[in-house]
Amino acid sequence: MSVYDEFAWRELIHTASDGVEEVLAKQQLTAYIGFDPTAASLHVGSLLPIMALARLQRFGHHPIGLLGGGTGLIGDPSGKTTERKLLSKDDIAANLAGIRAQLSRFLDFEKKDNAAQMIDNADWLTTISITDFLRDVGKHFTVNQMLAKESVKRRIEQEDGISFTEFGYSLLQAFDFLELHDRYHCEMQLGGSDQWGNITAGMDLIRRTRGARAYGLVMPLVVNAAGTKFGKTESGAVWLDPNLTSPFKYYQFWFNTDDRDVVKYLKYFTWLARDEIAALQTSFETAPEAREAQRTLAREVTRQTHGEDALRNAERASAFLFGSAITATSAGEIADIFSDAPSSQLSREALQGDGMPLTEALMQCGVAKSKGEAKRALESGGISINNVRVSDVQRRLTLDDSIEGRYIVLRKGQKGYHLVQVG
Repeated sequence: MSVYDEFAWRELIHTASDGVEEVLAKQQLTAYIGFDPTAASLHVGSLLPIMALARLQRFGHHPIGLLGGGTGLIGDPSGKTTERKLLSKDDIAANLAGIRAQLSRFLDFEKKDNAAQMIDNADWLTTISITDFLRDVGKHFTVNQMLAKESVKRRIEQEDGISFTEFGYSLLQAFDFLELHDRYHCEMQLGGSDQWGNITAGMDLIRRTRGARAYGLVMPLVVNAAGTKFGKTESGAVWLDPNLTSPFKYYQFWFNTDDRDVVKYLKYFTWLARDEIAALQTSFETAPEAREAQRTLAREVTRQTHGEDALRNAERASAFLFGSAITATSAGEIADIFSDAPSSQLSREALQGDGMPLTEALMQCGVAKSKGEAKRALESGGISINNVRVSDVQRRLTLDDSIEGRYIVLRKGQKGYHLVQVG
């Protein structure tokens, strides 16, 4: 089976240029995907192209991750309704450093036969003169061609239009393909389906200037079953940097995948084989409440992105949400795990020594509406402190109940979590 067949059964092919299937089966190609350095970290929306490069490498091809140190100074209008904010050169340099580290978790840069490469297009885009660029590249494109691009047409129809800066972006990307072809014998570019026009522009430029054939393949844009953009949550983007999105929240993002998306995501984002995914699909169809497919998806992607230790910690933290006793956990982890739970504050003075009656604490925190309701909840076994059930109505809440003197987790019923901050 060729990598094209691998892409096909995983439903990763939206459009491919003529000859792609045959050349991927018969030759070892050098292929690239560009990564936009608009932030210090990539997000989960970048995982599909990253995995595409990793799959190419596993099948013996030569992957290049092209970092947009040059094009990032301009901004790609594809899929955008407004002009991108321009970044400084210092911002771009800092962002590139973070992206390099993240790509290293997926691509092998030490492999003997087909090591991956990371290349910055600033190497040529910031050194060529404007007159040379217009003469050697611009003359091969007509304004008619550029106006026909969907990303440009959409912007022209809007009141703010499109700047000349972004209008010329497709020429820069085409020039990238040409430079990679000349310097590294790169013959293929991949990307999302919104990049098809930019990719074909590069293929045409190589054909016209070098008389050589180049190839393109684009993958579907990932949209979840609810019709919203993949990777966006109520709290913002889901980042690959653990300092921006913790491994626990990253794990939870994947674990909470909609039933309608989980099989597709298993194909897109994991290394699981066809029979393994088929077995998970069967288990999902027969026992969806077990969420085994989502659990496997979360484990596979979290391990790949953050490593085995981070996965183990994320699974342990996730178990707290289902009632496991909260032990050997840092205050920072508690704040992260229960960041979306209702919270309130109790003074450190009130909890010192013998502390305060638990019934009063439950009422003050809003877990119970009255001391009477708090008492009844305790008597029925419906209250837990740090996921340990409490039934003694005389129980007092003290600093000894706190985690590192900072947090106490109260729970009413099965999922009524409340985070107490000790202030």
